[in-house]
Amino acid sequence: MAVIALDHLVLTVESIDGAVEFYTEVLGMVREDFHGGDGTPRVALSFGSQKINLHQAGAEFEPKAARPVPGSADLCFLTEVPLAEWQEHFGRHSVEVLDGPVARTGATGPLTSLYVRDPDGNLIEVSVAG
Repeated sequence: MAVIALDHLVLTVESIDGAVEFYTEVLGMVREDFHGGDGTPRVALSFGSQKINLHQAGAEFEPKAARPVPGSADLCFLTEVPLAEWQEHFGRHSVEVLDGPVARTGATGPLTSLYVRDPDGNLIEVSVAG
């Protein structure tokens, strides 16, 4: 028995609109509106073949994490865009770079990373391989 991939993850956020603005405008993801299995309208963020489902804090969909709280995630996203361009892009969007570029090790090998925070305080790592 073994799992083979991550299909999606869930972020609990203070503001769906604020999260959508950050992840679409700053990180280039795409907003996806969909209906859950029970027919309720939901919002996700798509990028590559992955998806982040968004839950509004205090109104999470069931089932949910035992202790869903905004700002508890630490996520690493891969990019092919040079980090110098990301630094300029973050500056244009008034997003503070907390650290980097700095060498790290990812799931498949060496990375060079920048660290920022999303509107909920989640730590966001943007990395290039190599």
